[in-house]
Amino acid sequence: MESVLGGISRLNDRVQGALFGSTRLAPTFDVADITPDFPFNAYYPASRIRVIDGTTWKLELAGLVSDKAPWTLDRLRTLPQEAQITRHVCVEGWSAIGQWSGVPFRTFLERIGADTTARYVRFACGDDYWTSIDMPSALHPQTILALDYAGAPLPPKYGFPVKLRIPTKLGFKNPKHIMAITVTNDYPGGYWEDQGYNWFSGI
Repeated sequence: MESVLGGISRLNDRVQGALFGSTRLAPTFDVADITPDFPFNAYYPASRIRVIDGTTWKLELAGLVSDKAPWTLDRLRTLPQEAQITRHVCVEGWSAIGQWSGVPFRTFLERIGADTTARYVRFACGDDYWTSIDMPSALHPQTILALDYAGAPLPPKYGFPVKLRIPTKLGFKNPKHIMAITVTNDYPGGYWEDQGYNWFSGI
């Protein structure tokens, strides 16, 4: 039975990937639609929120990338920034609308010389979480490395110093406290994905 269910999940991944496209955008909203006190969500309680020192933090790069020099938070802020008001959809059944801004992930990948024909991008996080996404989703125009929430630097509960904001996928594909990014052709899995969650998880 487990083998059958795994096969169905992999088929679902392929179907979602085939339907996905750069012109298929997640809905955007107005400031008036923003959810008050956007919820904290993680695989641990709020009492265990990680606090990372942004002055010493560096984003490590690995895999199919030509320039693997680490990035500081100040350097990330020199890149072009975009803002979005989009809905976060949790696999648990709730959703919330928030205002995020940061570096278009495509811009960042191009700047570091990432192989954009590679299959996957893996994220390792400061809260011991990890996940991965497909390259077409990484290059989607609404996928950003979020540095700010509601016009101010991300608070720890939303993932300071850097969070992936990808409104075309379920919430658990939006990792917080990102410490390292790897571009690879080897399937990287993820914290929840390795426990049976659907890998593509588009919405």
